[in-house]
Amino acid sequence: MELSEKKTAEMFKALCDENRIKIIKLLQNGEKCACRLNEEIDVTQPTMSHHMKVLCDSGLVVGRKEGKWMHYSISREGAKTALELLSELTKVKIDSNDSCC
Repeated sequence: MELSEKKTAEMFKALCDENRIKIIKLLQNGEKCACRLNEEIDVTQPTMSHHMKVLCDSGLVVGRKEGKWMHYSISREGAKTALELLSELTKVKIDSNDSCC
């Protein structure tokens, strides 16, 4: 899997905040309305909107509009991509020709 450094950083930036981790944990039990997430996470509505934008832009979370409410869920494809990226980034590639000395 080959993603740009920018897209890779975007993916992992989404996981670098306690509240976004809490949101993802809440979404593990299935789709949640934004109002339900806002009740569970003690932040203002604009802050919640920011967190959801970061999560959606990363591809880890998807949203769908139903009436005036947004419903969010974990993206299976986004989760798969995150796992593949982490695996690729942490793979040790040993090449004796790359030695600095």
